[in-house]
Amino acid sequence: MGLSMAERRAVTKQMSARYHKASKGEKGRILDELCALTGWTRRHARRALAQAVSGRSRPPRPPRPRTYGTDVLEPLRFVWATLGGPAGKRLAPFMAEVVEALERHRELDVSPEVRAKLLQISAATIDRALAPERARQKVKGRSGTKPGSILKRQIPIRTFAEWDDHRPGFCEVDLVAHDGGDPAGQFCHTLDLVCVATGWTEMRALATKAQRWVHEALADIEAGLPFPLLGLDSDNGSEFINTELFGWCERMEITFTRSRPYRKNDNCFVEQKNWPVVRQQVGYARYDTARELECLRELYGHLRLYVNFFQPQMKLVSKTRRGAVVSKRFDTARTPYRRVLDSPDVPEQAKRELTRTYLELNPAELKRAIGRCQDRLLGLARTKPERGREVTPPPDHPFRETFSWRQRSRTSLVRQPEIASRTS
Repeated sequence: MGLSMAERRAVTKQMSARYHKASKGEKGRILDELCALTGWTRRHARRALAQAVSGRSRPPRPPRPRTYGTDVLEPLRFVWATLGGPAGKRLAPFMAEVVEALERHRELDVSPEVRAKLLQISAATIDRALAPERARQKVKGRSGTKPGSILKRQIPIRTFAEWDDHRPGFCEVDLVAHDGGDPAGQFCHTLDLVCVATGWTEMRALATKAQRWVHEALADIEAGLPFPLLGLDSDNGSEFINTELFGWCERMEITFTRSRPYRKNDNCFVEQKNWPVVRQQVGYARYDTARELECLRELYGHLRLYVNFFQPQMKLVSKTRRGAVVSKRFDTARTPYRRVLDSPDVPEQAKRELTRTYLELNPAELKRAIGRCQDRLLGLARTKPERGREVTPPPDHPFRETFSWRQRSRTSLVRQPEIASRTS
């Protein structure tokens, strides 16, 4: 066994007197002897002998001056909150563009020195500076997909590895249920559609998951996309696997495919969007009234602009496996809007219209509008009567004939960074 710490201190103190009076050659031999006894490196042994001679520890090294002080952290927090709290690897490549947009709408006013620091700050430094702000509430829901049995032989299966991820227009679609933990009765759903190539995301609130509402929402999305809808991939739910949607895709010359049953990774592009663009924004509450449906639609009207124009995303470039280690490489984070502009398959007229829309958008005001809709949505859910208590719905209620209202069971949204108006 080696020497204990107390024994090392005693040996060092014993040798320090000889070391202080020794010549240069003798000091080297004393250091060799001390290293052999204690197992220390020569550098540490020399420091310990010097400390024992002086009787006091070395003064602490003065801290390095901070490059990014409070003058930089305050606007950094504002930019980060405006974008919904992205990670540093997504925020750093987008910093120049979002700072320019906020300054254009007079939401951000910083000195040239602070602006230069904001544009040069690295992704790792952003994560360290904002670490106290990144606490998030973790909640989880469950799937409400019920399989559709018809037309399965006519609709081919496609996995995530078979998509053409270079040409815009091939999209995945999914439904998110807002049942509040109880699937009884009828309740609102969100239809989520994602373009594989560009990440362009569209959300639509539906009264129920009936086939007619799904078909109408997809037709509305197809008419508003900045590129032609070329392919549609869904899960095996009956809301998608039906003659109405199948016939519409044939008439529109849209390739219609489906995933394998119980293989969620086949729809990985849309599944990964269900959390940030739906659950993180509206939570797991039960929404089943006409007013809640209207509020959801207003929220998604702001959210689709916010996500597509001001939410940078990274795409997987390659994945290699070496034994048990999987290495992934991602490209530089860009917004869906920028990916659409860079695509040669999108018409120039559509690009000009997108640019015109982008220049008119204020990301901070979009963020505040989303927050107002979220507050109103939670207020409606909290003041709703408990389920089972019979009340008279208004005449225009979409579910008047089928069920009574109830109190939703879970209202909390994932806590988002909030921003106040900074208009000068």
